Amino acid sequence: MAFAESADLTMYYRAAGPQDAPRVVFLNSLGTDCRIWDDLILELGGRIRSLRYDERGQGLTQSPDGSYTITDHADDLAGLLDSLRWGPTILCGLSIGGMIAMAAAVRRPDLVKALVLADTADLIGPREFWDTRISQVRADGLEPLAATVMERWFGSSYRRKQPVAVRGWTALLARAPVNGYLGSCAALRDADLGGLLGSIRVPAICICGSEDQSTPTSAVRSLAERLPDATYYEIPGAGHLAPVERPDEFGKIVLQFLESDRV
Repeated sequence: MAFAESADLTMYYRAAGPQDAPRVVFLNSLGTDCRIWDDLILELGGRIRSLRYDERGQGLTQSPDGSYTITDHADDLAGLLDSLRWGPTILCGLSIGGMIAMAAAVRRPDLVKALVLADTADLIGPREFWDTRISQVRADGLEPLAATVMERWFGSSYRRKQPVAVRGWTALLARAPVNGYLGSCAALRDADLGGLLGSIRVPAICICGSEDQSTPTSAVRSLAERLPDATYYEIPGAGHLAPVERPDEFGKIVLQFLESDRV
């Protein structure tokens, strides 16, 4: 187990892969932790040097009380990369992780050489959605919410064919740190990165599951169109956690990007 300090935050991370391979940092989604990338990293094999970490409020990283911002998350990432001397690197972010990656590319362009943006957008949901979610979790905790969220996380085929896995992911969300979950809900509620997109000059790919209900294909395609140098890809049948549900297809897209002359 490895821990590092970023400002006043103790963060958990895992690094693996050949030292001379392309460096890719993976940023997870709300209510999960760095384990969501395990199958994808196995799929990518020894062709990358990977860094996974638990974002503030998740997994084994500290969970400060109060509301977080996307800037807080981006600065945590920058602090971690500085402490490990990992930049410049490729950031692969899912959902809120994609928003963090975009914010980091603006705040610390010296650390970022390319972006893989999965099932994310510059604005995710209206404020009212997040205010309602925060009120529900404060009143009842995460367990009642967890089962219903699975319909947003995964496509219909995965839910039907992989019931054991879905129960496992339900347990992961139900056991997430409540104060950390609420803090990042506030970050999503308050984040609107639309005005920053034009200043993200690194090459990017935007990937979306066709059954994503949280960041639908129209939102992710629009993100790709508004970024200065981005390409859109769609994974048929996948939901919001496309790299979890389809690590093989997702991995092929990532490797194609890494091996192109754009990176």
